[in-house]
Amino acid sequence: MDMLINSEKISTDKRLDIINPYDNTVVDTIPVADEKIVLEAIQSAKHAEEKINELTSREIYYRLSDACEDLRQQKEKIAKSITQETGKPINGSLYELDRSIETLMFAAEESKRIYGENVPIDAGLGGNNVMAFTKKIPLGVVAAITPFNYPVNLAIHKMAPALAARNTVILKPSKEAPLSGLMLAEILAEHFPNGVVNTLTGFGKEIGDIILANDDVNKISFTGSVPTGVHIANNAGMKKLTLELGGNDPTLILKDADIDKAVADIINGAYLFSGQVCMGVKRIIVENKIIDEFTDKLVKQTNKLNVGNPMDKNTDIGPLINNNAVKYVDEVVQDAVQLGADIETGAKVKDNFYWPTVLSGVKDNMKIVCNETFGPIAPIIEVKDIDEAIKIANNSQYGLNAGVFTENIHDALKCVNSIESGSVFVNKASTFRTDNMPFGGFKYSGMGKEGIKYAVEDMCKTKLIGFNLN
Repeated sequence: MDMLINSEKISTDKRLDIINPYDNTVVDTIPVADEKIVLEAIQSAKHAEEKINELTSREIYYRLSDACEDLRQQKEKIAKSITQETGKPINGSLYELDRSIETLMFAAEESKRIYGENVPIDAGLGGNNVMAFTKKIPLGVVAAITPFNYPVNLAIHKMAPALAARNTVILKPSKEAPLSGLMLAEILAEHFPNGVVNTLTGFGKEIGDIILANDDVNKISFTGSVPTGVHIANNAGMKKLTLELGGNDPTLILKDADIDKAVADIINGAYLFSGQVCMGVKRIIVENKIIDEFTDKLVKQTNKLNVGNPMDKNTDIGPLINNNAVKYVDEVVQDAVQLGADIETGAKVKDNFYWPTVLSGVKDNMKIVCNETFGPIAPIIEVKDIDEAIKIANNSQYGLNAGVFTENIHDALKCVNSIESGSVFVNKASTFRTDNMPFGGFKYSGMGKEGIKYAVEDMCKTKLIGFNLN
């Protein structure tokens, strides 16, 4: 596939192979953007600002709605592309498309709900006989930088609210899995004036640093690693930022929990897309009174999962994105074992596959729980009571999502009020998300909120308009 700038396909002599992690075949190639092309994309988006601002809210709504229908029509094709470039099991790819279609419709609906408000100026000194109201206006050019794990849904969460608020967009997808995001961008571009939707492919740092330095870019919405997010924050100047930097999400299992319900949710939360999910269950904190029963049931359910070809609808666990990811996951598992953890099941390695793994005897100072581990690992940490569970849950530089399983309302309230994360779910694992909820974490999990309504608000700036009535 090629880049899209001002509605024209752009290629280069230097191209990168996109590798299927299941069988290491080449799926397609993408061009590598140089500085000249990056600047062309920025100028294309800048020049298109006037065109999108001429559209009414009604026109924006219908254009996004029509794009939504086109995305629905291409669901099977794009889902297949996700599976080929990421190794995500096909059922997960189809579900990602279902979510993306819904998210795009949420954006269409929100395009009609961008409100200002009346401001009671006369409440302040000197405000007598002055009438004022606010108006929400677009920021301008929005750069959307996305990772490999949800290549369509995460792109939708950045591009759709930007367009709903009448901004222009430049999408830079992950070089590991850019194809499905590029397909999405081409669908959106067909429904908007030339230059409103642009794409860039290639190496993140080179493209990102040019975008960071350019004053014509007004906002960066980035999902990715902490070091890259910190680099963006330190060099963005006056640009508005939304940074979603991942998580090390805890799920607490308290002594009165419904263990079967907890195990079922954690099987999905820890192993979804082979654990390559920012809000996946990364730490399982269990009270000692129920830890044996919980561990036995978790191991039993883990052993039922099917590992194999991600194109097979019976497959639960596909490959990791590449072999470097496999090596890292195995490294942190073996480090935990050397420090006293036990492998209850899993830890088998073959090619780009890492079998779903349950670790017991995990301590909160081990690498596997100190850092974000993007792999199908369920690390169990034993605690004596709710206070120790909360303390360990908060002992992290991250604070994205958290879950707690308990049938005690007082313990539930104590957890939701004490756990330091952007979301806390009771009797749901940390992996829970709907596309209309505010999503974004505390601490090094980032800044700003996604979720269409909240993202639209952040894609606008507020202008005050006042009238002297004297």
